[in-house]
Amino acid sequence: MFRAISLDLDDTLWPIRPALERAELCLHAHIAQHFPEAAAIYTPESMRALRDRVAAKHPQLAHDFTAVRKLSLHEALSPFGAHQDDIEHAFDVLFAARNTVQLFDGVLATLQHWSQHVPLISISNGNADLHRIGIAEYFQHRVSAREFGAAKPDPRIFVHACEQLALNPHHVLHIGDSPEHDVAGASQIGMRTAWIQLEGAVWPLESCTPDLIASSIAELNAANPWLLA
Repeated sequence: MFRAISLDLDDTLWPIRPALERAELCLHAHIAQHFPEAAAIYTPESMRALRDRVAAKHPQLAHDFTAVRKLSLHEALSPFGAHQDDIEHAFDVLFAARNTVQLFDGVLATLQHWSQHVPLISISNGNADLHRIGIAEYFQHRVSAREFGAAKPDPRIFVHACEQLALNPHHVLHIGDSPEHDVAGASQIGMRTAWIQLEGAVWPLESCTPDLIASSIAELNAANPWLLA
């Protein structure tokens, strides 16, 4: 029995790759319209490579995907006359599409059910906007690596989440798809964990194991009705 549930977002509540690929296509179309010379150089694939290079140059921003994206856009577009307003507008196009996600089957019903019994909190390294996605009402608290200043699996972000809930870590169940970021990270401070085992995934760690395993949060809820008893 748990007094709260914390949830990862990307690849736990929705598949992130389709959303990112669609967002990168929307961004490229926007750049092609406003900065065609830049679009001829920076395809979605080369923009992705640029983002990775920028991230490597700025390891201090590893927790801040938004900052890395904006720096990438600045590097790509400023040689073609883009100003800061243009960078912000391009990012807004990307961000709107990034937050157009398709929830996994059963996620909405599960969030509705759980939120009626215990507080829910999100803990994410990404920059998803739960208001734009339409599920913010089910979460009492939201913790993002960007705002907190450190990313999972840093134990401090999990401690902060438990402090927001005013609960001892062992009273909180953390659910996520990443063995390293979610299960190992939360386990460090004594939280119980559930691993969302995406298709084909094999447990890779010897240092810890999840308390529960399911292919989705809907399956986790159905197979463990005692969670919220």
